[in-house]
Amino acid sequence: MKFLPYFILVLLCFLASNVKANNIKPDQVKVIDAPKPRIIALAPHIVEMLFDIGAGAQIIATTEHADFPAAANKIPKIGSSLRIQLERVIELQPDLVIAWKSGNPSDDLARIKQLGFNVVYSQPDTFLDVAKELRLFGQLSGHSEQAEHVASKFLTDLASIKKQYGQKQLLTGFYEVWSRPLTTIAKGSWPQQFLEVCSIHNPFQHAKAGYPQVNIEQVLQTNVDIIIQPFAKKQIDENGFNWQQWPILPAVKHQQMIRLDADVVHRMTTRSLHALSDLCQQAEQSRLYYQQHAGE
Repeated sequence: MKFLPYFILVLLCFLASNVKANNIKPDQVKVIDAPKPRIIALAPHIVEMLFDIGAGAQIIATTEHADFPAAANKIPKIGSSLRIQLERVIELQPDLVIAWKSGNPSDDLARIKQLGFNVVYSQPDTFLDVAKELRLFGQLSGHSEQAEHVASKFLTDLASIKKQYGQKQLLTGFYEVWSRPLTTIAKGSWPQQFLEVCSIHNPFQHAKAGYPQVNIEQVLQTNVDIIIQPFAKKQIDENGFNWQQWPILPAVKHQQMIRLDADVVHRMTTRSLHALSDLCQQAEQSRLYYQQHAGE
């Protein structure tokens, strides 16, 4: 395949000479595009972003839980967050492997790279990172123009949400990542930026870990106005932590419980703005409630 770029150069020169000699108009000349790379995408968010920019058909394998859009369910699964089937990677001979730096087993990724495959790492930690990776994936997959359009719209929509909710009166909120053990978020976690955009104060934002475990006594001291509970569609236990036994908390006393779709809010893609908008809207309803019931 190394001769391909030279071949294309010769072809272009030939076409150009024929255009001049035969008076062919430039718009009548069709140039054959280089083949689009065949991609193994090793995380659900990578798959989703590739579909966003028009490169979904180039994905030849992925991992478990890559279920959006619907077409992603038809892509062969060759691993999970715990293990990648290296023999399948070798069998498929991808042109490009896009891996999740913190979500794929590092030893498997190192082995894939040692085998000579082109590995690119994805690590979107913020909304801005999503836009950057959309553009990067566009360049790598041959869909730069559509990727630029998607990234620009994403940033425009993000700016609009920030403008609408970024200066609202602060609410204090508890974000429940998991119920057993009770786990929340802090700075450095993906969901923390959702709270900041929606003007929600996180009393645990300065914890050392990005996803700290806390006990109910610590939460009771925060006097939270709202409790945010994301649940995945396939999650067996959708009840989460039993907050109703703690009516001392304003959020429980006034039933200001916000539920989000965990499959959307926790996946680093363009859809995350849907979850962001949903959270901001529900938080605004809670603000209005407290304003109307001040003193109760």
